[in-house]
Amino acid sequence: MAKPFSQACANNQEIICGILERVFADKKSVLEIGSGTGQHGVWFARKLPHLSWQMSDREQNHAGIKWWMNDYPAPNLLPPILLDVLNDHWPTAHYDAIYSANTAHIMPWEAVAAMISGIGERLVSGGVFCLYGPMKYLGVLDAKTNIAFNYRLQQQFAHQGIREFHDINGLATEAGLVLREDNPMPANNRLIVWQKI
Repeated sequence: MAKPFSQACANNQEIICGILERVFADKKSVLEIGSGTGQHGVWFARKLPHLSWQMSDREQNHAGIKWWMNDYPAPNLLPPILLDVLNDHWPTAHYDAIYSANTAHIMPWEAVAAMISGIGERLVSGGVFCLYGPMKYLGVLDAKTNIAFNYRLQQQFAHQGIREFHDINGLATEAGLVLREDNPMPANNRLIVWQKI
């Protein structure tokens, strides 16, 4: 097995971190949903040492995550926990911050709904949820790169696709979250911040 690597993670981690430094400034514990390769977790834990950073993913990604953790250890970086938002029990702990990147357009829609519902249950009052990735607004994808990306996603698996912001925000509202920020990011992505009321 080769060490997993995501070029997208390497490209976007610095600018994402700039926003997380601000919105997580007074937070203590973060659950990262869908840690993937583990690159974001090891980067953000080192950059945000005041946070306890809990990575999570399905079992098949844990070996790669641990590889990155071994190469870039940090005292505030916790071993990954098993979390499939549709099938596994969520952690019993509560968090004052939750982060997820490039998950909503990969998961089936029912998994997106389950993820946001679970986030509403696991966030403490005043906690924040940050979601990174591409979005469409009122059914429109403006950028040609996102149109092409969305086509590739749907050709790969029918359940994949760039999600409608208003649908995601509706799920967040149902989960007791209030929209605080919608930040434009490079490569036609967004970083959206909600807060648990």
